[in-house]
Amino acid sequence: MTRGRRGRASGLALTLLTAVVATAGALLPHRVHAGEIPTFAVEPSWPKQLPNNWILGQVGGITVDAQGHIWVIHRPRSLTDDEKGAALNPPRSKCCIPAPPVLEFDTDGNLLRAWGGPGPGYEWVGREHGIEVDERGFVWIGGNADNDNAILKFTLDGQFVAQIGAIAPSKGSNDTTQLGKPAETAIDKDANEIYVADGYGNRRVIVFDATTLAYKRHWGAYGHVPDDARQPPYDPKAPVSQQFGNPVHCVKIADDGLVYVCDRINDRIQVFKKDGTFVTEWFFEKATLGNGAVWDIAIWPDPKQTYLLSADGENNEIRIIRRADGNVVGAFGHNGRNAGQFHWVHAMAVDKQGNVYTAEVDTGKRIQKFRLTSDALR
Repeated sequence: MTRGRRGRASGLALTLLTAVVATAGALLPHRVHAGEIPTFAVEPSWPKQLPNNWILGQVGGITVDAQGHIWVIHRPRSLTDDEKGAALNPPRSKCCIPAPPVLEFDTDGNLLRAWGGPGPGYEWVGREHGIEVDERGFVWIGGNADNDNAILKFTLDGQFVAQIGAIAPSKGSNDTTQLGKPAETAIDKDANEIYVADGYGNRRVIVFDATTLAYKRHWGAYGHVPDDARQPPYDPKAPVSQQFGNPVHCVKIADDGLVYVCDRINDRIQVFKKDGTFVTEWFFEKATLGNGAVWDIAIWPDPKQTYLLSADGENNEIRIIRRADGNVVGAFGHNGRNAGQFHWVHAMAVDKQGNVYTAEVDTGKRIQKFRLTSDALR
């Protein structure tokens, strides 16, 4: 009799415990399971060898267009004489010749077209930096040499259309006609606006109409008016800077209207509304000195845009960040020159299938593709 009562009591307790756990589980925030976090494998044979005996220099920018094609802007003038030996007079060796600055690839690594350099009606940039392709069929590029204070707009086949600013001295972070060595652009297709991470010279985000190129608005860190006064070197123990450092290296726009900005030297991402209202900031590897820990951002292409991927060219890794709270849930990459490793990973992009494309500067001088290997697009 006692044994039976104990058995019934134990069974009732177990039932109650199960119900409590189930109820508590329903109330807890959604936990990210391993299969939902993006993981990747490098495709070491991507891209295919370039035609025409061409070779890439430092790759200043990379993006994916609406068709899933990968666009690259590289720096032919960064190639050393031994790398471009066939282009010397007389030729030093049988390889190679600098490729044109702008190249378009398909997902299999086939080169589709290439163009760029000086032409009629415009002055080409002194050091190529940043590329964006909008859904209307225009290519936007910038540069970060001393007088590269403009964004140039081209058709897909390289015909010059217009420009913002000029290849001329900068006028500072509160001038509305001239840029300051802009690093990157992002297109808000619904508003038909172009956002500029401006940049290596200025300390702001600035927005223009993407058709008329008319000035709209600009802001600095925390939504403040930007200030060009000299800043002390970054110190992780000091109070956080109230201004962006140089460079303001990236800008990205999510579907929900949040704007993400790379404050590279200050090891942080700042988040804004489209009108420049400050929302929050996140620090990553805050002890990182040198060139900083936040170089570029790509927004994950699942319906909720659950993650941000962030390239870190000083620590040579890519972090996977939960967009809801800024927590790091994964990372890949390592300093080195083997396939899947990085040397100064400078820019990145992701296509709709979750493939990640990376670009390296300094002596890295290459692009890589990483294939999605987890179920992270649900």
